[in-house]
This record gives sequence, structure tokens and C-alpha cells, in this order.
Amino acid sequence: MDSALPGNDGYAAVLFVEGAQVARQMRAQEFGAFLDGYVGLSDLADTDVKAVYVLLDGQLQVRSLVFFRIWFDEEGRADSHWNLPVEELALEGASGPDLGAGPIRLVCRSQCPRPALADELWDPDMSPGQNQFQAIRKAIEANSLNFRRLAPEVPDEQVPVLRAQASGGQEDSERADRTRLARLIRAQRLRIKTLQSVHRDSVAEIRREHRLEMQGVRAEVAELEQGRERQRLVNEQLKERLAERNQQYLNLQEQLQQQATATEAGAQTRGAELVLLNEQLERRRRELALRDERIAQLEQELEEIQQQEPAEDTLMRHLKDQSVFLVAYHAGLGHMTLPFDDIERYFLNPTGFAANKCGLNEPAYLDWLDHYEQPVCRHQHQGRLCGQPVMRVSQPAEFRAGLDDRCDQHRPAARASDPAPQKNDGSR
Repeated sequence: MDSALPGNDGYAAVLFVEGAQVARQMRAQEFGAFLDGYVGLSDLADTDVKAVYVLLDGQLQVRSLVFFRIWFDEEGRADSHWNLPVEELALEGASGPDLGAGPIRLVCRSQCPRPALADELWDPDMSPGQNQFQAIRKAIEANSLNFRRLAPEVPDEQVPVLRAQASGGQEDSERADRTRLARLIRAQRLRIKTLQSVHRDSVAEIRREHRLEMQGVRAEVAELEQGRERQRLVNEQLKERLAERNQQYLNLQEQLQQQATATEAGAQTRGAELVLLNEQLERRRRELALRDERIAQLEQELEEIQQQEPAEDTLMRHLKDQSVFLVAYHAGLGHMTLPFDDIERYFLNPTGFAANKCGLNEPAYLDWLDHYEQPVCRHQHQGRLCGQPVMRVSQPAEFRAGLDDRCDQHRPAARASDPAPQKNDGSR
């Protein structure tokens, strides 16, 4: 890749673009060295770079631009499989904007002479304040690559030109107006194409961020559910211990009563033992009272955890503050819009939630769902399913297990030998 054009009447360069700025410039020969793997760029390691191949004339005016992408690996070396023919594309580009010396040849993703290569290109941003064409022109005018400006060619002889008459001048003016109008139309079409491309990229990025946010929400909901389950287990253990302590208390009380009955005759001789037992009983009562207080405190903390608002500056808090709704789809219900307060209960058991919305228990909803997804006769004989197609019942509440999922041959009304259909009591 040579930095000079054929015939030594111009130059070629490669610019790396970041946003509305030209971040790096190099002559075409230097870029060729990167492609050959002789040198690397550590600051571009593992990066997909937006670059521009620029053709200049001898007066350093932009004549052609090719907007291409190139990836640099973990060591900052250019992709060894990159073989985009940017020099050829620069000569095949269609008309683009005027950067000072007339319309340039432009090659980008939305204006590519070889459609098979469009995915390796990118569209420049032409929005006000972010116009990358202006950034490229300013970088070329600064001439930080120190290209030598060539003198314009001067014809050996000046050929006199006769001035046209007034009518001819008017025709030239009209032709110039049409030319300017055609250039303006081409520029606006290019801008529309690039804006559409930028919009598609923005929508794709927003969708990707939304997927990541939803994954985070699901992870946070799962973590909260695990915390609540752990708290529930702790609460159950405390209740079991409390039951054991209560039983111990009752046993001690019974022992005390037995001891008191057995020692009525010798109260004076065994008074010390009675005092000791009373002290033990009182100590047990205090321990039980403390444990009761602790259990009540833990139950209150569990209730507060379940009812507490999401923490500030968290995704769950933003979802609630912004009144975000979750949209879920289930057969028999269609799309459901779930408010924030129902999101957690939905994720705990989506099928049970949908069954409840249909007015059914979960096993009955699953029976209907099996019938809805595969409407065939489910009569079994010697372990084999009949499998004859039956009429699909589209509404869960109208489905009758044992009737609607039987063909005419196996319905109880058709064959007295078959058992009567059983009501769906929740078993599958």
C-alpha cells in the first residue's frame, strides 16, 4: 500500500476516527507495515477500529474516502486475515460531498460498489456538531503527515476562449444551478442513508443494553428470593428450638409438681431442693422469654425485609420509580402487563401465576396446555396412546379433562366400557 498515487500526482493516507475526532493519522506505507505484522499498537489491543482510507491530489485536496473497519488483536497487531481492497474501492466510489475540490468519491456501508463487502465498512456521522467529514477535512488541512504540496499544472499555451453571448451565459448559469442542486440532493440522500444506519446501530445497542438490564433484574430477583428462603429456614429452625424449649419447660413443670407432691410430708428436709428447682425453673423461664423476644425480632426483621423498598440507585428502585411494567406471554392469556408489585411473585412461579389468572389451579392449567399444544386423544390402552386428532379448546376455563381430550370413539358417552371422566382435582 503506497502513500503516493499513480503517476506521483497525489498521496494516500489512513486516518483512525473516534467520535467526531481524528485520533491517529499515518501514511499508507505505515499502515501497510501494520498489516504485515512488523509493528503493533498496544493502545489498540483487542479493539475494532473505525478507519478511513484517504486519496489526496497534489494540492492535498480530498478526492476519495473509504470508511472501513479493522480489528486489532490482544497484542495490538492488525487482523492478519484483513484483505479489504481499499485502493480499488477508492477508485470505484460513487459521488459524495464536496470537501473543497468538488464532489469526492465515497465508499461506506450504505454506499458500497461491492455489496458483499458492505459489512466490513461503516457509515460516517453527518449530524451537526458531529460531522466526521469536517473532522477529516480539518485533519488533512493541518497536514501533520507533512505531505509536500505539488504545484498545479500550468498549460504551455493559453488558449483564448470566446465569451458566450448573453443567452449562452444564462444557459451556463442554469447548468451550474442544476449541478449544485444535483449535488445537494446527492448529499441529502447520503445523509439520510447514514442517519438510518446510525439509527439502526443505536437501536441494536439499546436492545443489547435492555437485555443486559433484564438479566441483571432477574439475577437480583433470584438473589432476593434466595435471601428470603434462607431467612425462612432460619425462622423454622428457631420455631423448632422454641417448641423443644416449651417441651422442656412443661417437663420441668411436671417434674416440679411431682416433686412437690412427693415431698409434702418432708418439706423441711427437702426445702433446699425445692428452692433449687424453682431457681432452675425461673432461669428456664427467662431463657425462654429471651428466645421468644429474639424470635419475635427475627420475624419482624423478616417482614421488614419482605416489605422494604429497593435500595437507592439500584436497578429495582429505578424500575419502581419509573413505573416500569413487565410484559409476559402465556397461552390462554396472551400478553399480560405486570406492575412492579407483581414481578417478584411472577418470577417465583410463572406457570402458577398464569393458571391463577385463568381461574384454574396449576395442574389443571398444565392439562389444558398439553391439550392446546397437541390436541390429540389421550386415551391409553395397554400403555399406548390413541393419538387421534381432536378439536382444540382455546380457552383454559372451558376445557374438560377426560372429555375434550378424547376422540369420539373413546369418550365415555360413546363407549360404556370406558370409565367416567374424573374432575380435575389438581393431580396430573
